Amino acid sequence: MHETLEHRFLARLAECPPTDPQYVPRVVDALLASAREVGASDIHLRPTADSLQMVWRVDGVLQPVTDLPAELAPKVIARLKVLANLLTYRTEVPQEGRLRENAAEIETRLSTFPTMFGEKAVVRLFAETGRYHRLDDLNLPAETRDALDRLLDQTGGVILFTGPAGSGKTTTIYACLREILDKSRGRRSLVSLEDPIEVVVDGVDQSQLNPAAGFDMQTGLRSLVRQDPEVMMVGEIRDHTTAEIVFQASLTGHLVLTTFHAGSAATAISRLSDMGIEPYLLRSGILAIVCQRLLRRLCACRREAADPEAKLGLPVARAFVPAGCQECAGTGYHGRMVVTEMIEPGRSELGRAILSRSDSGHLEKLAIDSGMVSQYQRACQAVENGSTSPEEVVRVYGTSGHGLNEIRSTKHE
Repeated sequence: MHETLEHRFLARLAECPPTDPQYVPRVVDALLASAREVGASDIHLRPTADSLQMVWRVDGVLQPVTDLPAELAPKVIARLKVLANLLTYRTEVPQEGRLRENAAEIETRLSTFPTMFGEKAVVRLFAETGRYHRLDDLNLPAETRDALDRLLDQTGGVILFTGPAGSGKTTTIYACLREILDKSRGRRSLVSLEDPIEVVVDGVDQSQLNPAAGFDMQTGLRSLVRQDPEVMMVGEIRDHTTAEIVFQASLTGHLVLTTFHAGSAATAISRLSDMGIEPYLLRSGILAIVCQRLLRRLCACRREAADPEAKLGLPVARAFVPAGCQECAGTGYHGRMVVTEMIEPGRSELGRAILSRSDSGHLEKLAIDSGMVSQYQRACQAVENGSTSPEEVVRVYGTSGHGLNEIRSTKHE
C-alpha cells in the first residue's frame, strides 16, 4: 500500500534530479498532483529529527506515503508558503492561507504550525467543483433525498446538518444551495456566512468571516438579515448567540441551512436545548435535522467473511471484508458512502416531546417509532449488502459508545 502511494508520488519526479534548480518546486507540484490523483483530502507534512514525513488522508484515513530528506523540509514548506502568499520568514507562529496554484480548479488551503523540529504543514484539498454538485450526486437514501427536495422549497425554518468533523456536512449544504438555485431559476436571494469559504457557488452571495477585523458570526448575521435574503447558509452554529439569531431568522421568513456538531439527530436537539435555545424555538424553527457519517466503501475485490468473529458483534446475517488489489492501492476500500438519519420535529408526538424537554434517548425512540431509519440501522444494512465492512463501522462509530449500542438496540425493532 505505502509503496504504491510512494510510487505515484516519485513517478512524477523521475525526470528531475535533486541537483536541478527547480527540484523543490517540482517536489511540491508532484505531491499536490499525486495526492489529488488518489482523492486525498489532506496532505500532512510532519518534520521529525531526521526527515519530513508525508502522509495523505485518503477516504478519511491517514496513509503514510514517504519520507523526504530533512534538509528538504524547510525548502518544501517555504515553497508552499510562497504559493499561499504567507510570510516565509515567520516560522515561529501559525499561519493560514489559500494556495494560488489551482490548475485543477480545487480549493486548496495551507495551514502551518511550529513544532520542535520545524514547521508542520497541512494542505487541505477540497472536493473538485464538479463533484457532488447536486443532491443526486451524493447517493443519499431515497427518503432523505425526497424530503430535502420538498423542504428546500420552504420559505422559513432551519435545516440542520449534523455529524462530526469530516462527515460531509458542508458538501451536502452546497449541493442543497445548488438545488435551490436551479429550482428557483435565480428568483430567490441566497447568501452565506462561512469560515472559510470552501467552494464558490455561482449565484450565492458568499461572505467569509474576519474576526480580527470585527466581522464575526454574530455581527455578520445581524447585518445579513437586512440584506433582503430569502435563503441563508450559516457555516456552523458554535454558540448560543449564533443559534438564537439563526432560529429568530427562521421565524421571520428565512430558510436557513446550517451545520452543528452532534452524534445523532436527537442529540442535536438536546445539545441546542442545553445551549439555552427555548423549546418553542426548536419546535417551531426546525424543519429537519439530518445527521450523517461517511463510511469507506469496499472495493470490488472484497470477499465474504467465513469466520463469524469477523462480524465484530454486529447483528448482521453476513459480512464482507477488504481484500486489497491494485485498483484500491491495497487498502481494500475505494471511495466513501454517506449514511444518514433524518428527524422532522413537526410530527406531533416528537414536537410535544421537544416542548417538554425530553432527553435524546426518548426523542430518538419517538423518531424511530414514527418511521425514521437510524444511521446505525443503515450501517448494518451496508455491512450486509457488502457496501462496507464491520471493521469500518467500528472505526467510525467506536466499539462501545452510543453508536454500536444503538445498532444493537434498533436492529430488530
